[in-house]
Amino acid sequence: MTSGVVERVQRVDRLRQNAAPGEPREVATLQAALRDIAAVRSWASAAEASVVSELEAASPFPEATIADASRCSVTAAAKTRERSGTLDAAPSFGEALSVASIVTGHVDELTRAAKKLNGEQRTELFGRADTLLADAEGSTIERFRKTLAREIKSIQRDDGMERLERQRRATTLSTWVDDEGMWNLRAKFDPLTGVKLGKRIDATLATVFAESTPGSCPTDAREKQQHLRALSLERLLLPDTAGSAMPITHSGTAEFVAVIDVDQPNGAGEPSVDWGIDVEIPMRVIADMLSAGTAAITPVVVRNGVVIHAPGQLDLGRSARHANRAQRRALRSMYATCAVPGCSTHYERCKIHHILWWSRGGRTDLANLLPVCVHHHHKIHDAGWIVAIDEHRRLTITLPDGTVMTTGPPTRRAG
Repeated sequence: MTSGVVERVQRVDRLRQNAAPGEPREVATLQAALRDIAAVRSWASAAEASVVSELEAASPFPEATIADASRCSVTAAAKTRERSGTLDAAPSFGEALSVASIVTGHVDELTRAAKKLNGEQRTELFGRADTLLADAEGSTIERFRKTLAREIKSIQRDDGMERLERQRRATTLSTWVDDEGMWNLRAKFDPLTGVKLGKRIDATLATVFAESTPGSCPTDAREKQQHLRALSLERLLLPDTAGSAMPITHSGTAEFVAVIDVDQPNGAGEPSVDWGIDVEIPMRVIADMLSAGTAAITPVVVRNGVVIHAPGQLDLGRSARHANRAQRRALRSMYATCAVPGCSTHYERCKIHHILWWSRGGRTDLANLLPVCVHHHHKIHDAGWIVAIDEHRRLTITLPDGTVMTTGPPTRRAG
């Protein structure tokens, strides 16, 4: 096993030593090097976990020892310690990590899943480790996360209500003034409250800053969105002193978009349902909200990454330039983030781009719309990027230098 790691390191080192300035290597060669690096990283994570496991008995404060040796923060050291604990409880995952049949991210997802359970339930989860490993070895981290979510639901026989009550009791808020004189706020809420607050902030941002942005905005796309969200929170909390007379309306109803994917079974012979939120809310709570009229559910059916049913008008032609609510909801069912591969900007903070530009006769039809972040929207309009999608929404991006990036149909992720 160790000899295989050494061979991988040597191959990567030779690649680096033989690099010729101005002569890029073939993509396949670089991909092979990245696979070698990933395998070495997985082996190192497994070895690190083994050492940390021994450290538990040797050090009175393992996190400090890890942080000192690794030159990382105590928080990062605590995560390393948790990973080690997971591999102690599920040794088959440690063996798989050593030979790179899984990556560190799979172990971290198992760790996060275990933290959602009480002691007896965690034991039951780790008792399923061999079955879970078989799934992890053939899955992306994202797909494995969904597998774990199903396992948690089957283990939490109270439908997650006990966990929700613990989360509600753990709600906290703190404030402080930093060295630059900035007033800071940090808060932690249960997922249901978090969804409601997040929707309020996003709705305020869309209402107030959709057409114009204040001069205080940073130029960096990510920093700009963070700045606008902070201003949106300010508007919500201090509506009379926010410097604008524009009214903000608040709906008392939370909308949940239930994305029904007919190509993805849920393990019970039924299509999987994604509620469009990146946190877990017990079904009993959602049912109570529906009964009380404080929540509404809108179903969207997708197959192979394409919407085959969604309520509302999805094709507006040239009658309107901006996407309507039904179109945004349908796009959100397919994309959780910017459609550009590798971009993690949340869908709610993306612009809806006309693939055939509106200025060139493009129609505001669902098939011609794509969510992209501010940064990539600029690349398309000002830097010569060309985007196209086919009937299955497979995306092709052609860069000015001729490089072509392609993706398969969008994979639904909580959004």
